Amino acid sequence: MYRISKEFHFSASHQLLNLPEGHKCAGLHGHNYVVLLELASNNVDASGFIIDVYELRALKAYIDDVFDHAHLNDVMDLSPSTENLAKHFYDWCKARWPQTAAVRVSETPKIWAEFRP
Repeated sequence: MYRISKEFHFSASHQLLNLPEGHKCAGLHGHNYVVLLELASNNVDASGFIIDVYELRALKAYIDDVFDHAHLNDVMDLSPSTENLAKHFYDWCKARWPQTAAVRVSETPKIWAEFRP
């Protein structure tokens, strides 16, 4: 199995509602997010690629246009947790690239959430 990964970055604010009163994540705050897209395939094309990484510029454009410097509560239908962001980006990527295997999202260097079916 061949696997490649590409990392994307954006900054945004959010509030995690429905948390207990006084929970620090319930207040308005922001993060510098990292999105890690993983693609996998049993085969490579004639160029030796799973996918031409230049195709992944579409994800960068989507992140820049919709998520970067946005308030995620205004952008997402679900709670903008890292888990929901990982699933959202996975679904968006899988619809475009069947080789999509997983998406990881980090809001701090020490916390990651991953969606991998």
